[in-house]
Amino acid sequence: MRVPGLDGTRLAALLLGVSAAAAALIGMTLRRAGLRRRIQHKTERGKQKREAALAQMERAAQRFRRENPGVVPASILSLSLAELTRKLQDGSVSPESAVYTYMGKALEVHRDVNCLTDYLPECEAQLLELKKEKRKGLLYGVPISIKDTYNYKGHDTTNGFVKLIDKPASEDCVIIQVLKRQGAVPFVKTNVPQSLLNYDSSNLIFGQTLHPLNPTKTPGGSTGGEGALISAGGSILGLGTDVGGSIRIPSSFCGICGLKPTGKRLSMSGNSTRSTTQNTVKRAFGPMARDVDSLALFMRAVLCDEMFGLDPTVPPIHFNEEVYSSTRPLRVGYFETDGYTMPSPSMRRAVLEMKQLLEKAGHTLVEFAPPRMDFAFTELAYQGMLSDGASTLLDKFKGELTDPNLKAQISFYRIPHPMKTFLSFITKPLFPRFSYICKSLRGFGSVKKLYEHHGDVEEYCLEFLRKWEGLNLDVMLCPALCPAFGIGYPGKLMGCWGKCWPPRCCAVCGAALAGRAVPTLHEGGGDHGTREELNSARSSRRRIC
Repeated sequence: MRVPGLDGTRLAALLLGVSAAAAALIGMTLRRAGLRRRIQHKTERGKQKREAALAQMERAAQRFRRENPGVVPASILSLSLAELTRKLQDGSVSPESAVYTYMGKALEVHRDVNCLTDYLPECEAQLLELKKEKRKGLLYGVPISIKDTYNYKGHDTTNGFVKLIDKPASEDCVIIQVLKRQGAVPFVKTNVPQSLLNYDSSNLIFGQTLHPLNPTKTPGGSTGGEGALISAGGSILGLGTDVGGSIRIPSSFCGICGLKPTGKRLSMSGNSTRSTTQNTVKRAFGPMARDVDSLALFMRAVLCDEMFGLDPTVPPIHFNEEVYSSTRPLRVGYFETDGYTMPSPSMRRAVLEMKQLLEKAGHTLVEFAPPRMDFAFTELAYQGMLSDGASTLLDKFKGELTDPNLKAQISFYRIPHPMKTFLSFITKPLFPRFSYICKSLRGFGSVKKLYEHHGDVEEYCLEFLRKWEGLNLDVMLCPALCPAFGIGYPGKLMGCWGKCWPPRCCAVCGAALAGRAVPTLHEGGGDHGTREELNSARSSRRRIC
């Protein structure tokens, strides 16, 4: 058939071009299908490894129960960490009894909330070694769960990524080495969100972790596996990491206690948990437990000469017992809102109730207004957290499928830079916060701008500290996040920050700047507030936001 206007040469060229385009499209489709099959195969491999590890853990726990019928699990599980350590030290409870009891309880909790990613069978050999040691460390015989992100020799550190399956760590990270020298017995690893940069705990390998008190809610993230396990009684002490709330948020959601220490207070050597290149908000490793005394015991144990020797970059400052045990009345700064984000009514009420309790205990409460929070959030936090335009984070997703709970967030980061510039410009009059997010996701673009940003961060920190010191404050009481989100909501929330975050829910208001946050207790979503409080809050948000 002859096509009008086309001679044989042009027709052949047209057909060749169409064939090439079709071949390219088919090739791309086949490559994607092949990638998907490889990822699915490796995902199944990761799931099978976990099931085999947990089956081994189940056999070990059952064997101990058969051989030691006189051990009553309830008598051990009911002990606080302080009580358990005393009994372990005086020999009235054996390390085997403590570890295997919590092993059985952790499996029980996992069946309900899906919080475990791996069993560490080396703990069985470690228990035998503990019997030979003459010196008993502060955490002698204490079972401890650790976040998946910690390097433990011979085990994967996936951070929720399929590509990291079957890539075991070559050695323990420093903090694990120190815990072992203090007698602690790591026995399980716990779940995290893919990439860690999310307030949920879900990934394609291990699935979604549920809240132990309400399965429709998330336990928070990124240390959500620890939060769920500890809250449900499957661990007495856990180890997490925190940049923008990864310890504090699960602690708040799950009703436990958590501590983000000052940056570099604990060694981070031997770990590769970073998903972004930012240095504006410092990373930190820290403990999670059921009470504050347990956090203090953990810090006493790890702030030791062993850690200072293994990692000389850590300041050799031991735990200050005098400060912790002091009964001197404190000057406590507090605020209900920082003027940029609004707490939920229940969080506002929690701050005011705590204020009254502290005043009754003899402490002085001083109202504190964090300076220039609009600048701190938009110019420092937003731009600082994603100073490279999220390119480091997105690189980690190459060759990966994205967990459904993160798709909105990651898709937003993948918007081309010219489109981000356009969105930033047209949305600034009506949605200034969304405009700033789009602007920050372009990155700094030059070393000079990054250097200037670091100078702005230092200047703001000094301004904040001068205000703190001017009021002679010892500690800060501030709102935490609102009650636990529904499953999947954090990813959507982080994917559209400018529209619904922070205006529609509360952020960690100044907690990272103040250095301390007060954990709030509620039951799996708990109390958002009365109808009158919610209406009042909506009105206030309209005025501020």
